[in-house]
Amino acid sequence: MTEKEKEQEAEEGRKKLSSAGLKKLLGVFRFALPYKWVFAAGLLSLVLSSVTLLSFPYFAGQLLDIAAGKSSRYFTTLNEVAVILILVLLVQSVFSFVRVYTFSIVSERTLADLRRSLYEKIIWLPMKFFDQHRIGELMSRITSDVVSLQETFTTTLAELLRQLITLIAGTALIFYLAPRLTAFMLAIVPVLVILALLFGKYIRKLSRNTQDKLAAANVVAEESFQGIAMVKAFTNEASEVLRFTRSLQEVVQVAIRSARYRGLFIAFVILALFGGIVGVAWYGATLVQSQYISVGELFSFVLYTTFIGGSMAGLGDIYTQLQRAVGASERLLEILAQEDEADSPGKGTAAVRIDGRICFDRVSFAYPGRPEVGVLNEMTFEINAGEKIALVGQSGSGKSTIINLLLRFYRVSQGRIVVDDKPVDEYALTTYRRNLGIVPQDVVLFGGTIYENIAFGKSGATRDEIHAAARQANALEFIERFPEKFETRVGDRGMKLSGGQRQRLAIARAILKDPAILILDEATSSLDAGSEFLVQEALEKLMTGRTTIIIAHRLSTIRKVDRIFVISNGRLAETGSHRDLASLDEGIYKNLLKLQLQ
Repeated sequence: MTEKEKEQEAEEGRKKLSSAGLKKLLGVFRFALPYKWVFAAGLLSLVLSSVTLLSFPYFAGQLLDIAAGKSSRYFTTLNEVAVILILVLLVQSVFSFVRVYTFSIVSERTLADLRRSLYEKIIWLPMKFFDQHRIGELMSRITSDVVSLQETFTTTLAELLRQLITLIAGTALIFYLAPRLTAFMLAIVPVLVILALLFGKYIRKLSRNTQDKLAAANVVAEESFQGIAMVKAFTNEASEVLRFTRSLQEVVQVAIRSARYRGLFIAFVILALFGGIVGVAWYGATLVQSQYISVGELFSFVLYTTFIGGSMAGLGDIYTQLQRAVGASERLLEILAQEDEADSPGKGTAAVRIDGRICFDRVSFAYPGRPEVGVLNEMTFEINAGEKIALVGQSGSGKSTIINLLLRFYRVSQGRIVVDDKPVDEYALTTYRRNLGIVPQDVVLFGGTIYENIAFGKSGATRDEIHAAARQANALEFIERFPEKFETRVGDRGMKLSGGQRQRLAIARAILKDPAILILDEATSSLDAGSEFLVQEALEKLMTGRTTIIIAHRLSTIRKVDRIFVISNGRLAETGSHRDLASLDEGIYKNLLKLQLQ
């Protein structure tokens, strides 16, 4: 992430860091509730660690006072104070270890639960969600946004509480030790700090302007390089150099102006802030000289103010981190609030076996991302159980959309889809999809073993069932040739296997699922002749006794189907056998045949 992007994110966070934003951040904390007692132990250790550390400046001051000959209410020798200081550090170290360890346990387990819930939510979301979100964006939610929250859980909240304790308790202690010196300091330092913050904000704005001007200059160079052919063709090299030079001059002007104010800022810090420190030191010395406070008390005061100053500086960083966390939590909660497919009507898990009768009744549909573009227009047809149907048509005619609607990836805009005389929305979604199987053109394999990829077709399948499915898919012969056989790893997306081998694993997966309705998306279009024969033979076995819908690109592969549906402009234009449609004069199917034979 660039500095400019970080600044933009911080700016967005500043707008969101309100009560509503913090409420959303706290909404993520419900994932920490199972570990509340461990978190409480860490919180207690944090408080005790902070309080213990705050006693250190007091005892350090006592050490100086005894060394200067001043009597102490609690100690008589330097050794006693030294032992107490070592004990303070030891106890503080123990509490710090417990704090870090317990907060790490809570944060790691909480974020693991959050990642799992987020992944589970995303994977159950409907297809329209994935149409509207890029995969890279979703991966960023699981990785970058959760990492932002990890920093918040692990360090930011702990540091926020520690810095607040240090700031409040430290201020109370310096008031107790040296009220006059504290009042003098509070009259000077806050004003200087506020002025420094305002000055720094203006300088950051100038720095952003410099970056913007430099980015504009880089755009000029990039445009020239990308269009170098046009630049040379029109002999405009000199004018492009002039355009780039003008952009650079603007960069220089803004940068010099920024440097001028940056120099003034540094001078201000040296003069004002260090002058304030000198003023506080001077006034403290006069109080020591007048015996209003002791040297040890002044030393304790200096240490406490150092702690307080560090806390004030730390709170600025914590504020920035909280801004990022609020933005991350808002994006995560937005995903977690989405309605997933499991919430659709007919939710349930009871097993139902359908026969495979399909009816599209005046179905119209437009994709959610393009509602103005109708893909299907009152599509109507019926498919009998066990019938083999081919869908044919030009790209974009609606063939894949019919399959997407049948799989219930989307809901129809108008009309209805009926399976076995029952609207598909009345089936439990998971139960319904268990009756459908698909062998796609581009097979998706997961980066595990051959055994795991075939078993993907049926949860809880036995080894014998998986072997039988591989045999029917004509896959056993190549699987047995591998040294590791079924335990052979297929590589990323199955890249270690050939196209024919991947197709046969997809067929084995479908055989194992034993679907009532089978969908084939031209499963042999990209195979060589030898692989195609084996795959086609396996498909013939798979199609037996099932309702089969084939999306056909090569018309020579669908001559044996029962009926062919020709789709044109979202409507059923022609229907019939290969022979019937090939004999139609001026028919769409006949024209497609001619085009493929040319």
